[in-house]
Amino acid sequence: MNPIIFALRRPYTVMVGVLALVISAGLAIYRSKVDIFPSLNQPVIYICQPYGGMSPQQMEGLLTTYYEFHFLYVNGIEHVESKNIQGMALIKCYFHPGTDMAQAMGETVAAVNRARFMMPPGTVPPFVTRFDTGSASVGYMVISSDKLSIKEIQDISTIRLRPVFSSVPGISTPPAFGGNQRAIVVSVDPMALHKQHVTLDQITEALSSGNVVTPSGNLRIGDINLIVNSNAMVGAKPTEELGKIPIKMGPSPVFLRDVATIADDADITAGYSLVNGRRSVYMLVTKKADASTVSVVSELRKALPRMRDAAPGIDIQFVFDQSPIVTEAVWGVITEGGIGAILTGLMVVLFLRDWRSVVVVVLN
Repeated sequence: MNPIIFALRRPYTVMVGVLALVISAGLAIYRSKVDIFPSLNQPVIYICQPYGGMSPQQMEGLLTTYYEFHFLYVNGIEHVESKNIQGMALIKCYFHPGTDMAQAMGETVAAVNRARFMMPPGTVPPFVTRFDTGSASVGYMVISSDKLSIKEIQDISTIRLRPVFSSVPGISTPPAFGGNQRAIVVSVDPMALHKQHVTLDQITEALSSGNVVTPSGNLRIGDINLIVNSNAMVGAKPTEELGKIPIKMGPSPVFLRDVATIADDADITAGYSLVNGRRSVYMLVTKKADASTVSVVSELRKALPRMRDAAPGIDIQFVFDQSPIVTEAVWGVITEGGIGAILTGLMVVLFLRDWRSVVVVVLN
């Protein structure tokens, strides 16, 4: 049937169809994700295994080899690549295109758990993650202060700010970087060790046996069930309580405070971040793969007042915002489309001299 005749005979049907197209187009524009990069769904899973102090040869022989052996049983695996450096191993598992990556991630985590039983004592769980262009960072949260130390800023960022940060829709929850973690530092005096005839192994054994995490349990007396408090682990004053741990018993006992200085300090600085020449802590703002960059940045800016209320006296700034790039690109597409429509309508006017045709062409 001729479409023109059909439209003239059934005008209401045609108008309803046009209205449905307009509404569908509006919903599509409203729900479309505006992002820097498209989601490519790369079939790659990364496993990062740390183990402090091990050489690259030890990392390969004692850790990476077992992972590679177990990953061969994961469905859809194509090949495995690994790189070993001092204290760190990075393993990349490549899968065939079309593999269900959710299932592959579950099987990979199960293989990691099985492989860890064959590794040296003290092996911590690795980081297992997927990386996609849709999960790129959209900015940085910079936390700094002129009154607090970098250790205190790190603690506040981890304990107070990260829970608020994780509540923002579409954002993953990365840890804070650039600061020093709180640690109880035991500085041993070599001259005091020699004087007291104590070795470092004895100090290590004393710390292990004098600060034990053990359940206290319950004590039942008649009809009363009491909770038993245990003093096997240090409490609110760790520096004082650790100093009372005996290293040698006998007529002249030697305590930890006699051969070492104990301080509530921070761990060894392995890296730091400088923002405008000032030591700072930063949190990478990484969006989820199915989230929009513009919406994530908008929700994060709405959450900034709550973050500042949770950490008074801390300067919190959102820097390196990537959303203006996306916004400018979208407006560039709209501008170019408008210019194309205007030029097309101008050509129709010049050659056909029919205003109704111009309206139809420009609307299309």
